[in-house]
Amino acid sequence: MSESRTFDPAGVVFGVFVPVLAAATVLVTEQVWTSRLPDTLATHFSGGTADGFASTSSTAWTFVLVIVLVGGGCSGFAGLAQALLMMRRSMLIVGSSVTGLMLALWFGLLTAHLDLTDPAGADLSTTPIAVGVLVGGAVGVLGASLLRDHRERRTTTLRPAATLPRGPVDLPIVTGAGLGAGTTAILLGIGALVTVGLCRLAGSWWLLAVFLPVSLLVVGLLRFRVVVDEAGLRVYNMGMCALGYGVDELEGASVTEVAPFRDWGGWGLRSRGRGNYGVVTETGPALVFEAANGQRLTVTTARAAEMAGALNALADASRPLHHA
Repeated sequence: MSESRTFDPAGVVFGVFVPVLAAATVLVTEQVWTSRLPDTLATHFSGGTADGFASTSSTAWTFVLVIVLVGGGCSGFAGLAQALLMMRRSMLIVGSSVTGLMLALWFGLLTAHLDLTDPAGADLSTTPIAVGVLVGGAVGVLGASLLRDHRERRTTTLRPAATLPRGPVDLPIVTGAGLGAGTTAILLGIGALVTVGLCRLAGSWWLLAVFLPVSLLVVGLLRFRVVVDEAGLRVYNMGMCALGYGVDELEGASVTEVAPFRDWGGWGLRSRGRGNYGVVTETGPALVFEAANGQRLTVTTARAAEMAGALNALADASRPLHHA
């Protein structure tokens, strides 16, 4: 059983301290390099030419606010120990990627202005932007791997209702969920076309440096592996066990029909009220796992009936008949 906590130590370090450290780095470097920087910085580029300017101090504080409010606002959720582990991991990776992007963009902006008297001559490289997103995402994945599931766990000795499905237990049952290869290729293609169009309108190609790492992140967050075995139900995302329920927690497993937008408002990891979570990636049958702590997990999969039958049969086998 997980230790009851209010805050996850790894989540606080990576979700709170890291963005705060990044924001402090922006302010420190602005002060350290102030003698080598012009009074104003080029903050907007069109066709490789600077056409927007702001004071160095106000630019630094803008970066600080974006890092703290957007990057830290997302990743800080990882510190809440009782929140759903998969959601905390996803938010940490997204927030860390934003933090990495902004910090890299800040350093790219500073180095482009070092020892310049006229900010109009600044030449901003797109390489730090792509590196920043990748490094930030990697830090987020590292932090996510250190998060632990501290949710409240309750066990039950009652057998699932007799009306719920049972089936032969041929374990493990492993299936994929989420974006398939074809859908992934279509979405990446559409995203690339939109990005290229925006780059042409802006007269700058720096958005392409962000597109690839962000696209890989989004695709990774929308691909899952679902496993049912003697231990219970587990959902893996980006190589990590993002969510797991034991057989001893099962009150009952059932099958329902799900339409992601109609029932959950979209695809991927979803929440519909406290304790009601879904990994919904397609229209069709879905496994519904109801836990003794009141939580409910819905996972869309073509093998929903097989998984529900196996889970209920496992619960029957582990509980005395007189508790039925």
